[in-house]
Amino acid sequence: MAAVEAENPLLGQVTCGSLLERLQQIWDEVGETEEERDRMLLQLEQDCLDVYKRKVDHAVKSRAHLLQTLADARVVLTNLLSALGEKTYVGIPEKTSGTIKEQLEAIAPALERLWKQKDDRIKEFYDVQSQIQKICAEISGTSEQVESPLVDESDLSTKKLDGFRAQLQDLQKEKSERLHKVLEFVSTVHDLCAVLGMDFLTTVTEVHPSLNDSRSTQLKSISDDTLSRLADTVLILKEDKSTRLHKLQELASQLIDLWNLMDTPPEERALFDHVTCNISASVDEVTAPGALALDLIEQAEVEAERLDHLKASRMKEIAFKRQTELEHIFARAHIEIDTEAARERILSLIDSGSVEPTDLLADMDNQIEKAKEEATSRKEILDKVEKWMSACEEESWLEDYNRDENRYNVSRGAHLNLKRAEKARVLVNKIPALVDSLVAKTRTWEEDHGITFTYDGVPLLAMLDEYAMLRHDREEEKKRLREQKKLSELSIKEQEVGPTPSPARQASAKKVVGPPRANGGANGSTSRRLSLNAHQNGSRSVNRDGKREARPTAPVNYVAVSKEDASSHVSGVEPLPITP
Repeated sequence: MAAVEAENPLLGQVTCGSLLERLQQIWDEVGETEEERDRMLLQLEQDCLDVYKRKVDHAVKSRAHLLQTLADARVVLTNLLSALGEKTYVGIPEKTSGTIKEQLEAIAPALERLWKQKDDRIKEFYDVQSQIQKICAEISGTSEQVESPLVDESDLSTKKLDGFRAQLQDLQKEKSERLHKVLEFVSTVHDLCAVLGMDFLTTVTEVHPSLNDSRSTQLKSISDDTLSRLADTVLILKEDKSTRLHKLQELASQLIDLWNLMDTPPEERALFDHVTCNISASVDEVTAPGALALDLIEQAEVEAERLDHLKASRMKEIAFKRQTELEHIFARAHIEIDTEAARERILSLIDSGSVEPTDLLADMDNQIEKAKEEATSRKEILDKVEKWMSACEEESWLEDYNRDENRYNVSRGAHLNLKRAEKARVLVNKIPALVDSLVAKTRTWEEDHGITFTYDGVPLLAMLDEYAMLRHDREEEKKRLREQKKLSELSIKEQEVGPTPSPARQASAKKVVGPPRANGGANGSTSRRLSLNAHQNGSRSVNRDGKREARPTAPVNYVAVSKEDASSHVSGVEPLPITP
């Protein structure tokens, strides 16, 4: 048993000394020599020394590794603080005392917190840079090719992060402005398409598919290309709107002109109120949906073409209507024209087809405008002629009134005639000045226009000269009658005294012709045409003393004498100076 226990050193406490004693016993039993024993002991000492050396080397390496780890930790700590832009950090040990492991244990929590802060900061940078890249891609129109951003971990300072955030804020503002512009453009396109009768979705989708209203607002394209194409689309639509409006207004004007020419009833015109309502509107004022649709313009074109063909078939009626208007203008202006020849000319032009209907109407419109201008230039003189004729009528009435021996008798209406006579005398006294003014204005008009001023075909100056001569003859006749009356009174006195009276000259039965007055024609209308027919008034001769003698004839109404007879004697009348 003792031998077994000695061979099993694990059963007891095993030490180097016990093992050496056990080794001595074995050597004794074996009979090892002293030399062999010394050699073996030296070998044992060498082996033990090697083991210690290995342990020391391992310990040195372990310490060096810990020191390197501590140094690396400090470097990492410094780099983290630098990357995070922090100069100091709460929790970092200020003193480097204690063992290496204690120092590592002291710096580990700070490193852990800084690593976590770095990871959080990287995530913030990533999020901000991702949004920046996304908005930039939306602006450039390359949103489908967005890549993950690369975060520069060497600089994770809050200053740099704030810079990215400011850039992101500017981009978000620009995105909002661009989106607002896109929505404005889309709204404008929608309104223009509605007015033009175009498909809005088709038009806007051709610019970019994301502009469809069925999509979210945030998904709409805001790229430079989209904004440019939207602006071009709006410009094209506005030009198209302006062109269509101009064409529609031309058609509306054409329709109105045709309606006016053919006296189209209001109920037919009302069918195209949606066309004519914009005849004077500006481009911005036309906002009604479909107001400038192509089918509406085509409808107006068809109607204008139909009316144009109808106008060609009713050309004679329209032309004669214009001719009637022209004749009325000349009639009001007392200008004589050959109406029959004018109407025959219109018929021949239409039947021959040598002139376009529109050209004929344009020529007649031109004639109407010129006639209106000429009538306007004659208006002042014609007004004075009317005043002159009215004054002559009053003068004629006054003469008849003065011949009435019962004018002062008390009768019904006598006071009214008396008042009229007083006014007539005032008006008659103004006739010479009125005639002088009329002559001066007529001569000025003839000098300016280079033609003779006629009144219903009779030269007005000749009429005025004739009136002056008639007035002069009338004054002479009145003077002769006054002298004859004096001689008659003297003869009566002489008869009463006793001498044989000399034969008195018989008073002439001639009625002095007064100034032109209105006279009812055969059809009851009033005519104010003056006569220059000296033969119908009684021929005038000049005696040797140079005095005019009037042969007694029947009284003639100069107002009723025809214009043809008057104009045939204009050349035979010698104008005399006008006597006021």
